[in-house]
Amino acid sequence: MPDLSYRSPMPVSREALFAWHARPGAFTRLTPPWADVRLVSFDGLHDGSRATIRMSAGPLPVTWVAEHRNVSAPGGFDDVQVRGPFAAWEHRHRMERGGSPSDGAPPESVMHDAIHFEMPFGALGALGEPFARRELDRQFAYRHRTLRDDLALHARLALSPMRIAMTGASGLLGRALTAILTTGGHTVMPLTRQRRGAPEGSIFWSPREDEIDADALAGVDAVVHLAGEPVFAPRWSEDKKSRILASRQQGTALLARTLAALRPRPRVFVSASAVGIYGDRPGERLTEVSAPSETGFLPLVCRLWEQATAPAADAGIRTVTMRTGVVLSPQGGALATML
Repeated sequence: MPDLSYRSPMPVSREALFAWHARPGAFTRLTPPWADVRLVSFDGLHDGSRATIRMSAGPLPVTWVAEHRNVSAPGGFDDVQVRGPFAAWEHRHRMERGGSPSDGAPPESVMHDAIHFEMPFGALGALGEPFARRELDRQFAYRHRTLRDDLALHARLALSPMRIAMTGASGLLGRALTAILTTGGHTVMPLTRQRRGAPEGSIFWSPREDEIDADALAGVDAVVHLAGEPVFAPRWSEDKKSRILASRQQGTALLARTLAALRPRPRVFVSASAVGIYGDRPGERLTEVSAPSETGFLPLVCRLWEQATAPAADAGIRTVTMRTGVVLSPQGGALATML
């Protein structure tokens, strides 16, 4: 049975390190973007709880079920495969004490991942062991780097737990942002168009019908608005362009009006926008202070998109319009389409 071991110092106490792993979003943050893996269910982190993962093994989908055992805060826990692609798999997560911090330095710990696995199909499967080792080395280098950076970020910000409402939470940006917020101890409340069967803690809204559950938004600390018709699609017909514009303008206006009428109001409203507002201007250096383009479909969409946030800003809510560029990830958007 091959043994692999990965150890890295972490900039927080072992208590904080364990707590990070127990929060929603930890699996998403630790999954490399090149891995075709999705968390189907997670029962929490206690003895006997399970995580169900859907992944690809070549052209075939594979379901992997891991059971948590020997859970002991803050020392660690084990993941043991009860169903999956390996003949055997045991992953021990150990949160070890680090060196004594110097005066004024944050407490330190060590993340120690120890893995024991057996390839399937006996001698034939053993031929794939070198590939499996290389891929695990690659994945755990990513995991430890991401874990260390995320912990350092949360420690530096030292934010009190917030309740954050989010549209587009199931999209490419929304999934990533939800994961990093929830591992930081914050609660994300997704806005959904489902009237029935919606996840607990979600908020109903329907921009097309101009409906939203304003009562459920009362008391949130921040609202992040990412929803909109996908733009990375086949050729834009007039109908597609109409949906791109309406989904951004109508949804943003509904949110902004609703937030302005709340008591108390959220402290901040973060609404997506895009660098498309500057239009096609080759050779020109464009920054946040550059004037938007007066011509073109995307500049028009972005101008109306940003203007729709006005009711929230006029009501005194700090309103941020994020003019993002093309977000690159093999998990979706432009890069996935190109790949």
